[in-house]
Amino acid sequence: MSYRKVYEMENEQAAQRYELVLERIRQAAAQPETKERYADYFQRTAKFILLTTDVLDMQQKGELDHRSMEECEQLNRCLYQDILPRTKSGYQTDETNGSREVCYETSYANPAYAEEMLGEEFGGPLCFLYAECRALIAYAFEGRLADMTILLELFVEIYTCFCDSSGTDGEEIRRILYWHFHDYSEILVTQSVREGIDPQLDFFTLIVQNADLTDFTYLYRYGEYISENERKTAQYLAQLPEERIQAMADTFTEGYRIGFEVTNKDLSKKKTVSIHYAIGFERVVRAAIQNFAKLGLSTVIFRDAVSSMGNKGHGKRGCYSVAANRQFDYDHRNDNAWYLDKAFVERRLEVLREAYEQYKDLAAVYGGPAVQEVFGEEPFAPVQKKEAAHYDEKQQKLLVYYANQSGQITNQYIKGEERSFTIIAYPIPEIGSDYEQIFAETVRLNTLDYMLYRNMQQRLIQVLDQAERVHITGKGKNETDLYVSIWQLERPDEQTAFENCVADVNIPVGEVFTSPVLKGTTGVLHVTGVYLNELYYKDLKLTFTDGMITGYTCANFTDEAENRRYIHENVLMQHETLPMGEFAIGTNTTAYRMARDFHIADKLPILIAEKTGPHFAVGDTCYSHAEDTKVYNPDGKEIMAKDNERTLVRKEDVSKAYFNCHTDITIPYDELDAITAHLPNGSTIEVIRDGKFVVPGTEELNVPLEM
Repeated sequence: MSYRKVYEMENEQAAQRYELVLERIRQAAAQPETKERYADYFQRTAKFILLTTDVLDMQQKGELDHRSMEECEQLNRCLYQDILPRTKSGYQTDETNGSREVCYETSYANPAYAEEMLGEEFGGPLCFLYAECRALIAYAFEGRLADMTILLELFVEIYTCFCDSSGTDGEEIRRILYWHFHDYSEILVTQSVREGIDPQLDFFTLIVQNADLTDFTYLYRYGEYISENERKTAQYLAQLPEERIQAMADTFTEGYRIGFEVTNKDLSKKKTVSIHYAIGFERVVRAAIQNFAKLGLSTVIFRDAVSSMGNKGHGKRGCYSVAANRQFDYDHRNDNAWYLDKAFVERRLEVLREAYEQYKDLAAVYGGPAVQEVFGEEPFAPVQKKEAAHYDEKQQKLLVYYANQSGQITNQYIKGEERSFTIIAYPIPEIGSDYEQIFAETVRLNTLDYMLYRNMQQRLIQVLDQAERVHITGKGKNETDLYVSIWQLERPDEQTAFENCVADVNIPVGEVFTSPVLKGTTGVLHVTGVYLNELYYKDLKLTFTDGMITGYTCANFTDEAENRRYIHENVLMQHETLPMGEFAIGTNTTAYRMARDFHIADKLPILIAEKTGPHFAVGDTCYSHAEDTKVYNPDGKEIMAKDNERTLVRKEDVSKAYFNCHTDITIPYDELDAITAHLPNGSTIEVIRDGKFVVPGTEELNVPLEM
């Protein structure tokens, strides 16, 4: 069964409702029956909706797959120009509004503009409604008429309130939005669960497998924003020889297979894998699908979230394109604040459990994600807008509660001790004129001699395993001064505290890591500049006391309250504190050198950046939900440091053990003074001095640093 059959019955049931609501929207697009102040909003939004219904009509007639490049580009621009930044947009002549600039700065998707034009009472909720309606693009391309109908009915219900001669108020509009998401949470959550584990929903898989990848109009069949990044990536990969494409796919899928092997998990129990990738990489993904099939795995591919119900704006997942406008994503990252309350959270958790129970057989054979990231976008520091949706204190606590409870439910059906993953990254053309050289160098990074690194990293572990604590200090403007407590081994000949990471699940090679003992892990972690989850932080400082964050600040904004809120929302993920879940030493000095030679240090993803210096993760450990699974290093020693004082609480109350986040923060070698192992007898052994490795047998790691 294909995705077309899956949606067929739902679409038939909604067809009559769709036609009825569509008539009302056509009327709003022609001549809104509202007060003049709101007419432009409803007319422009209705016209956008009608554009998506035209797409649906084309989809139903099979016309989307047979368009010229010019037709594809024109439609794509019409669908996305309203959220493009001014530098990428243009002008449109409209019969109703005359000549006007069409871009995010003058869009009702922009919270600041919406409030300016519609007033404080209605600007926020109507901005949210418009942003939510943009999910119609995805639904139209996939032929999901039923999902479109639900959104169209919401728009018409709110539009009708403004047509009422007696008027409406903000409370009524917020109430309508609230009940819409409460009423449809069952449908939306169930769909989300199924999309992540059911290979029958094969909209994306069919594009990858069946499209002519030399005819680049295929890029426009997704319904995502297509920029030069997607076009040039596809064009570059199209001219590579088949053996290079196959080698890239082999690195990717072999990492996934080895991930099961080294953690003693049985891959033969699994039947599905989800592939996450950026549009333009279809040649590699097609080869990966074939490789996974040989491992007995069917592929699941889902779309990056398009609704606030799907955590839209909190990082790219599934199949995605480079963001049309990261400021738009940032402005709407908290949109579920419009309906988030205790009742909604409890209902959503109930529905989540029901959905997993409904699809428990699919969940049981799901092996985990195979993730292909991209990097190279221009650095982005968001503008904080007071008009954007923000969580209040109660909602922040509810988010933490939901993340905890939903994580437990998911782990009950997709067991952490049985699943694995792999992750790899490649550059995109936006990285600059050296794109092809950087791409080739990244491929080389991803295939470095893991045996060479394994042996050098084992030398580091032999020193670190003796340590009671490790002292990390920065140099120059870096003010890091931090002690990390290390798990004490009962049988050093058989046990180790550090994992020797050699490019299986986490590609490229290059780190040793541990879960720190929280007690005694104390001091200041500082980086002068760092990108975390696509957001920039200037002079980020975290203070730890017994492994928990007790202070934090940065220098992004002149207002210290804004700095703290920025970190609280995007690093602490709404938690009041987080533990240090990982301490690692990155050893991939080749990656560090690549970043310096091509001046792309600020564009590296965490996946690579974490290998270019010592790094510290805040949140859960790397062994979250799988602490009881025995794991061994290549030398046969069992890795013991998988728990900390917080995760051990799971044995009494699992709800207090996990934070459901993990963010790596790296100190680059040029900001690093020393890493020193302090032994129980009071002696010390230097691991790094003045940013260079000094453990005998690791000298080769310094070669890229000295070139």
